[in-house]
Amino acid sequence: MAGCLTGIRVLDFSIVVQGPQCAVMLADLGADVIKVEQRRSGDIARGIPISTSDRRSGYFYALNRGKRSVTLDITRPQGLAIAHKLLEKADVMMSSFRPGVLDRLGLGYEACVAINPRLIYATASALGPKGPDAERPGVDLVAQAMGGLISTIGQDNEFPSPVGAVIGDSAGGQNLCIGILAALFARTHTGRGQRVDASLIGGQIWAQAGELSYQLLGGVTPGRANRGHAALPILYRVFRTADGYMVIAGVNDNEWPAFVRAIERPELEHDPRFANLQLRAVNMAALLAVLDPLFATRRTAEWCKRMKAADQRFGPVNSYADVANYDQLYANGYLRIVNHPEWGPTKSIGNPISLSETPAAPGDWAPELGQHTEEVLVDAGYTWDQIEQLRTQEII
Repeated sequence: MAGCLTGIRVLDFSIVVQGPQCAVMLADLGADVIKVEQRRSGDIARGIPISTSDRRSGYFYALNRGKRSVTLDITRPQGLAIAHKLLEKADVMMSSFRPGVLDRLGLGYEACVAINPRLIYATASALGPKGPDAERPGVDLVAQAMGGLISTIGQDNEFPSPVGAVIGDSAGGQNLCIGILAALFARTHTGRGQRVDASLIGGQIWAQAGELSYQLLGGVTPGRANRGHAALPILYRVFRTADGYMVIAGVNDNEWPAFVRAIERPELEHDPRFANLQLRAVNMAALLAVLDPLFATRRTAEWCKRMKAADQRFGPVNSYADVANYDQLYANGYLRIVNHPEWGPTKSIGNPISLSETPAAPGDWAPELGQHTEEVLVDAGYTWDQIEQLRTQEII
């Protein structure tokens, strides 16, 4: 079944996470994504191993499956000429170079749209394409720090810590993807492409729009998460159990009676300190003094069974190993099992979007470096003799 982006061709010059995660979504949705890599080393992510004993790259495998890999030295005139040739048939060009780098290489916005006025020219930067810090290098950790996220993690008086995932890259990549899809839609009306920019720090600001608005509107800094969320002073907390941790994510007034019965403390239903949501917030320290030792008396699985029966919002604090074995994720296609030609049955990331008529179709594996160079160049009109000459000259 054709995907909703079938017929769209993307040239992906981006590396590591922000750009590649955007591009893999486009590939899952049916686009033909051609990943253009450095001819010797390829994407830096290829060199980030799972462990010292397993040299495969989780980042590269997850964010580049279903793409075609072409190796190309765009710093040399012959390589630049090939890039220009590929642009003639492209709908989207993506990059994650610092602002100004592609201009110096001959692949800036004006040069590319002169070749193809219908081109969507998308760039992923660290701190945005304008302003005094536009050309600064940056990665996920920089965005988490400068965008304010790290200041909210953990508990008061603890050393600041980043999120244990490259969430800045992921948010920036999602924003870039949305911009590209919007530009493709606009092109159906105007016939022309346009430039799309997204950044790591921009993604952090957007992801924290509600929390940052406390500061923007009222000059209030919510503060650290402190086992929950600083802007939600309700029963929205992580609790230690007898064998791990779990969360209770808000108990409204109509849910309070079922909650206290589930924890076998029915007398709390009519305790004047906890009679409603506002009073529970005011007296949260007293409530936690009751709940903390109580939750520590039973195992996580038993608490989850009780909370499910009481129709509460809850969840175990899963490790990645727990996540990898959670049947719910496979039922929805968020995780899946693929048959890799070398590794055999392999657990893999799926796609988070469900479409009834044009479903996403994630690729089963990532390409080898330069695996599709010849077929892409043949499709672009190069002869086999020309391809061999380019290989001899170390252009591809």
